[in-house]
Amino acid sequence: MERTNDSTLTEFVLVGLSAHPKLRTVFFVLVLWMYQMILLGNGVLISVIIFDSHLHTPMYFFLCNLSFLDICYTSSSVPLILDNFLTVRKRVSFSGCMVQMFLSFAMGATECVLLGMMALDRYVAICYPLRYPVIMSKNTYVPMAAGSWVIGLVDSVVQTSLTMQLPFCANNVINHFVCEILAILKLVCADISINVISMAGSNLIVLVIPLLVISISYIFIVTTILRIPSTEGKCKAFSTCSAHLTVVIIFYGTIFFMYAKPKSKSSVGADNQDIIEALISLFYGVMTPMLNPLIYSLRNKDVKAAVKNMLGRRNSDGI
Repeated sequence: MERTNDSTLTEFVLVGLSAHPKLRTVFFVLVLWMYQMILLGNGVLISVIIFDSHLHTPMYFFLCNLSFLDICYTSSSVPLILDNFLTVRKRVSFSGCMVQMFLSFAMGATECVLLGMMALDRYVAICYPLRYPVIMSKNTYVPMAAGSWVIGLVDSVVQTSLTMQLPFCANNVINHFVCEILAILKLVCADISINVISMAGSNLIVLVIPLLVISISYIFIVTTILRIPSTEGKCKAFSTCSAHLTVVIIFYGTIFFMYAKPKSKSSVGADNQDIIEALISLFYGVMTPMLNPLIYSLRNKDVKAAVKNMLGRRNSDGI
């Protein structure tokens, strides 16, 4: 353990899987492949939505924001994770660690709020189909998406600022792959009750409230779908929401496990527990962004048609 104090702390040491060299090689290859799939899948989805005029609707506007968020989130952490797998004890400067933590937290918080906005969009589309174009006009869905970004960025500024003011007088070794806020708070020797309260408030704003919005929206959506007389109509209505619901379950299920209970002391758990939490965090940070474009495109006829048109246009241009 590397001893330090708040006046001399200039860097953190990321341990990651340093005690498991064989796993480091396996995870390096796996995460590198997943990161490439994230960039490819979400990049193609963004391109298709931008260049196909048929997809210029509120739902696909939100989806475009979601894909861009996934690229930003993974790009803020995956390069550091890959470097960690290649280095036994990765050293990161204090400022570099705080910047990475800020970006990751901001993108994660923004995505939480954005998923809530997407649920509202699906609620209006299913429950008020005739009024949908009027209610979800450009003057409505653009501020909704922008508000998601603002809330995420402001929340991250608050959490990062509070963390930077804490004294790290115990050690500077982080049992994680990246500079993750809960792992960093375990290194603090002072009272972090303010941080705990702040994290609880953050959980309420970016986790609980959006999840309540999603839950209430889907209660009304399911009620409306069940009233549709034809089976075909029910299946068609549910298919427009199934992708979003799948993403919500994966995303919120993992993030609640990680952030719903902020810990106030470093004595909570041993190194094995820290590694398990880090691996779960890795799943949340890499697996979900990789699955999102697949989930939204596999059962989406509009996206499939748009991809085929784009590929066909490129082939004709090449000929």
